[in-house]
Amino acid sequence: MATLDFSFYTWANISNYLLSGLYFSVSLTIAATIGGIALGTVIALMRLSNVKPLEYIATWYVNVFRSVPLVMVILWFFLLVPSGFYDLFPGGSGQKYRAEICALITFIVFEAAFFSEIVRAGIQSLPRGQTNAGQALGMTYAQNMRYIILPQAIRNMLPVFLTQTIVLFQDTSLVYAIGAYDILKGFEIMGNTFGRRIETYLLAAVVYFIISFFLSMLVKKLNQKIRIVR
Repeated sequence: MATLDFSFYTWANISNYLLSGLYFSVSLTIAATIGGIALGTVIALMRLSNVKPLEYIATWYVNVFRSVPLVMVILWFFLLVPSGFYDLFPGGSGQKYRAEICALITFIVFEAAFFSEIVRAGIQSLPRGQTNAGQALGMTYAQNMRYIILPQAIRNMLPVFLTQTIVLFQDTSLVYAIGAYDILKGFEIMGNTFGRRIETYLLAAVVYFIISFFLSMLVKKLNQKIRIVR
């Protein structure tokens, strides 16, 4: 430990190597959370529907993506999707940001499987009387879900959503496999530049811990407030 040197850890180096990576990691986390919840809600409703084909497709989707490592899904999408797909983006941005686009799509598709199970559990945890009350008011199935069931289920599942978001943020480090410039990549480049790889990886662990710990405390406080409302 006496040989460790953190003198290179200056604001100038943080700005040059880490801020853009942190911005990408946070942006990917937020975008993947929003997209994952939206797609996951659709999948959850498909699993709860009485339409057997939709139920089978949704069940297959969830079981497949929950049974394979995320890094494998990232590599599959990055290597197997034809390059012509990225040509669809305007101004050649698709090829320029191929790794970033791949990471975003992969995380949304992958996380949707987990968010769908959270939403499904939230819906099933509500008393059957909630659904019956909506039907008694003459609401359709879609109106019942939109105005009565989903708002309550999502409110109850907010702590679980945030917990999954913490896991998602930690998983963003896996985009190193396709060369995307996340915060871990920034630490790696800074460590190689100054010949201080041990120090930079230690600092990376501290940054991930601080962000995850802060979010965990937020989840704890939110869970306490939701219990009071109940």
